[in-house]
Amino acid sequence: MIKTRFTEAFGVEHPIVQGGMQWVGRAELVAAVANAGALGMITALTQPTPEDLAKEIARCREMTDKPFGVNLTILPAIKPPPYAEYRRVIIESGVKIVETAGNKPQEHVEDFKKHGVKVLHKCTSVRHALSAERMGVDGISIDGFECAGHPGEDDTPGLVLIPAAADKIKIPMIASGGFADARGLVAALALGADGINMGTRFMCTKESPIHQAVKEKIVANDERSTDLIFRTLRNTSRVAKNAISQQVIELEKQGATFEQVKELVAGSRGKMVYVNGDTDEGVWSAGMVQGLIHDIPSCAELVSRIVREAEAIIRGRLEALLSGGAREAAE
Repeated sequence: MIKTRFTEAFGVEHPIVQGGMQWVGRAELVAAVANAGALGMITALTQPTPEDLAKEIARCREMTDKPFGVNLTILPAIKPPPYAEYRRVIIESGVKIVETAGNKPQEHVEDFKKHGVKVLHKCTSVRHALSAERMGVDGISIDGFECAGHPGEDDTPGLVLIPAAADKIKIPMIASGGFADARGLVAALALGADGINMGTRFMCTKESPIHQAVKEKIVANDERSTDLIFRTLRNTSRVAKNAISQQVIELEKQGATFEQVKELVAGSRGKMVYVNGDTDEGVWSAGMVQGLIHDIPSCAELVSRIVREAEAIIRGRLEALLSGGAREAAE
């Protein structure tokens, strides 16, 4: 059993989180993660309306009696979703953990805190983490350049970002971006984090509600199988490398505006990738960590394997590296 400040503060068994993922963070995956002793997050904006979110939370409760959370990502949009209504549903449904991400979450944090909801804020830089800490969040998820989705514009990989954040952040902090196995968990703990967040790895599990062909593609892909799109628009997004992402990059090189690539990157097309299994149908998020994913286990198998192997690395390999004299003294 690996106990950390994160497991204590958020009331979960293992220091492992399945963060919010558009179209993927649904009740069946979240409940399986929760039942495995990790922390799962329903993705609020995957649900078309706040009422649908209330139904999804209820559906998740039918499948687990363990704690789970909801992700609320606040991003710039032409027609912003009714964030306040989604927030109200989260509070009224009795959910006690929320993962926020994106633009300044001040009003959301204040409202959640007033109702006893713990807030885990995901960000890609130390300065944003410190700002969220000042706002009163309960934990930070620090997201390195390796991650799927939005890695920010600083391009700081986890090996530097995690200890840089750990030096300054006083509240519990989990590491995100590039994590798939026990080695990553042990490394994150060594770098000063209190646990790990995994997205792509949880996409590739039996309970993940996406097409089997997409899971098999993740297994087949390696660490080079991602593209960074929207770099020229300063809204960088890491996606699985495919025909569409390559086309977008070419258009960006030619100075394309968002309007000119909008049809290619439409969320509706990305959603259909997960429904139909055609991995070239639209852009879809996946991290560099694809290079470390070699199977499609159940969430229970995955979580127990990571924890078991992490304990073995700490007790076995790392302890064995200490000199014999030091080891005898410890005995």
